[in-house]
Amino acid sequence: MERDLFSQEHDEYRAVLRDFLAKEVEPHMAAWEQAGIVPRDLYRQLGELGTMGVQFPEEFGGAGETTFLYNVVLAEELSRLSVHFGGIGLHLDIVVPYFLDLANDEQRQRWFPGLATGDLVSCIGMTEPGTGSDLAGISTTAVRDGDHYVVNGSKTFITGGVNAELAVVVVRTGRADDRRGGLSLLVVEDGTPGYDHSHKLDKLGMRATDTAELFFDSVRVPVANLLGEEGKGFDYLTRNLPQERLSIGVGAISACEAALERTIAYVQERSAFGKTIATFQNTKFELADMAADIEAGRAMVDRAILALDKGRLSVADAAKVKLFTTDLQGEVMDRCLQLFGGYGFMREYPIAQMYADSRVSRIYGGTNEIMKVIVAQSLGL
Repeated sequence: MERDLFSQEHDEYRAVLRDFLAKEVEPHMAAWEQAGIVPRDLYRQLGELGTMGVQFPEEFGGAGETTFLYNVVLAEELSRLSVHFGGIGLHLDIVVPYFLDLANDEQRQRWFPGLATGDLVSCIGMTEPGTGSDLAGISTTAVRDGDHYVVNGSKTFITGGVNAELAVVVVRTGRADDRRGGLSLLVVEDGTPGYDHSHKLDKLGMRATDTAELFFDSVRVPVANLLGEEGKGFDYLTRNLPQERLSIGVGAISACEAALERTIAYVQERSAFGKTIATFQNTKFELADMAADIEAGRAMVDRAILALDKGRLSVADAAKVKLFTTDLQGEVMDRCLQLFGGYGFMREYPIAQMYADSRVSRIYGGTNEIMKVIVAQSLGL
């Protein structure tokens, strides 16, 4: 079905991105996958392209855009090539909004120019070894000591954590009867004594995206690095959840479309029993079934994108998007790989990598079990 989300400016941006990714990213992905990380300078190249500064005010070197559509274009182009690199999506879709919404004037002057050029890249430290999706159970502490907080604890599964110069860390600055109270957001800067973000985790998929453990051993963080107000961290996290989960849905449905396109091309080339497998009824039915499901998912995602830009995307509706699209992503990758036969299990075929990369989408951003809880609550259950 025809989409009417994008303007000519978005289409021109897409063309520039597509050319950049084809020349500067796709040829190097195999090496970056093996290394488990992308060169740090790649973010600066994206800064020169304008990607890093799309949503930052013009006074700081950005484009001053407020729409989420430019982020959507990037996610779709990455999925079209089946590439994942660094924490670019997390940085732009999830962490940057915290800076834009919460940074005070001094923090804006200090961080925004570097964030807009790619000289600074961010990650967010939420998940802890013992908490998983239970953010209210966070135990990393930040104790006030004069003009500093002393931070102790650890975080795990932190996307982009190795390359990031700025980590927005969810810390416990106090206790409250409500477990969600007493949480705050602190920006911990690379090079701060006692802060270690060098441990890179070895993952099943998305291997070029560095994923780290963060360790805090009596790390002294200036009070000036507090984002927003002390004790309001959980409210801030909840506020940004719709965009975070929608961004996952955008990536999931775009990956489904890319997998379907690759599979259609493959079945028209692969032969069995003297004819291409595209001529088999089962193949036709499988592809037709997936095409209809993907179209439904695309309609859901596009509607959510418009709602987000209007400030109307609820937490429950974003949870529905993530739940549906990531479950669909897992199903599509499995069915497409099956149509590749034994070759689908070989890493030299992109569908194998797409299959591995897709598995985490049902886990991060809140597990799909948590998404079901949120949707059920919205139904009054």
